[in-house]
Amino acid sequence: MEPIKKALSSNHTGTARPNPVVGCPLTAALAAVGGKWKLIIVYWLAESPKHFAGLRQAMPSISQKVLTQQLRELMSDGIVNREPLGEIPAPVEYSLTNYGTTLLPLVESVRVWGRSHLERSQTEAASSD
Repeated sequence: MEPIKKALSSNHTGTARPNPVVGCPLTAALAAVGGKWKLIIVYWLAESPKHFAGLRQAMPSISQKVLTQQLRELMSDGIVNREPLGEIPAPVEYSLTNYGTTLLPLVESVRVWGRSHLERSQTEAASSD
């Protein structure tokens, strides 16, 4: 018998996931956007809303399982919307919520820092040769 797959719920409006260290803003932020993929998902959704396949194409190294999990967590935290497009079968589109767009300055700061970190690493590697 084939296992039943759980569909992503649309626009989860329940409470956000609990903060692992009560009252700590850093752990709250890291719980919401930490990890390897969440800021990258936010980055791509800032460009434009995307279907699941579009996100997979933009991030070819992410597995379907991990992308599904990360999207669920981002929806749970109110950062990402999941909108059915009204067709049959119903494709869906993911986009940032208004709250999710408040992350864009953070995403840009991390991107800029990452670029300078890469340049620094390349400079150090070249000077050690």
